[in-house]
Amino acid sequence: MSKSFISYNNIHKLCKKGASDIKQNGPVDLIIAIGGGGFIPARILRTFLKEEGKKNIPIQAIGLSLYEQMTEDEDKIGKEVVRTQWLDFGNLSQHFDSLIGKNVLIVDEVDDTRTTLHYAVSELERDVLEMQQKLGRTDEKTTFSVFVLHNKDKPKKAQLPDEMLQNGRYIVGETVVDKWIIYPWDAQEIDEHTEKAQEQGNI
Repeated sequence: MSKSFISYNNIHKLCKKGASDIKQNGPVDLIIAIGGGGFIPARILRTFLKEEGKKNIPIQAIGLSLYEQMTEDEDKIGKEVVRTQWLDFGNLSQHFDSLIGKNVLIVDEVDDTRTTLHYAVSELERDVLEMQQKLGRTDEKTTFSVFVLHNKDKPKKAQLPDEMLQNGRYIVGETVVDKWIIYPWDAQEIDEHTEKAQEQGNI
């Protein structure tokens, strides 16, 4: 598979473009970065999403990993998403008044098979619902949105909620062909990486 090299400048511009679309859904109360590719875009987005005179938007991190598993047939490999780091809801409740009734933005670098994004959204929605029921706050609506730098134009193995897709809450910096994307935080030699990105027009 051919490689696509992406520069830091390109990422910054995609975040600025995405922030304009994200703002159409109202102010963001909390950013959740999916590690490790979502960390840097989340921090850049906060710069563009911050409202004048208001505090910085808090950023929380979650860690998800894809593990290969043998299926019942024992000759096929399946992949399972596993939490390696999750939100501390006790801490959120104390400092950010929990997620209930908030506008939450989930950030990752790439939407490839959509497996990880599907897991993150569905698990966060379930956790919030459980918290609402526990606290008797089921009348408050929590809204989740997703931002990715790149969406690969390919069949997906999982889906996002129709409500999210139909209401402009799935925001993409750029839709690209199915290539191996090399981000600058994965580069050993950043000058060489940037030169390759520039040759490909990803600067």
